[in-house]
Amino acid sequence: MARSLKKGPYVDIKLQKKVDVLNESKKKSVIKTWSRRSMITPEFVGHTFGVHNGNKFIPVYVSENMVGHRLGEFAPTRTFRTHTTKKEA
Repeated sequence: MARSLKKGPYVDIKLQKKVDVLNESKKKSVIKTWSRRSMITPEFVGHTFGVHNGNKFIPVYVSENMVGHRLGEFAPTRTFRTHTTKKEA
């Protein structure tokens, strides 16, 4: 279900502060986050986020095409291990 337009996009406050500090200092480093529900804003472009998938941190480099999506969309939580083959009798 979509978020109301009058509320605006949800971005974790701590995550936004970390991005602002990196933008001011012009440094590039991986930002670890558990906030998979945060919306990607234009300020995030060019940064690498370590998005937690429940097991480990998946590095996600944010490009312009990702703006408006959620961070969790780019860090899958489930691993697919192929379908089993049927044994012939």
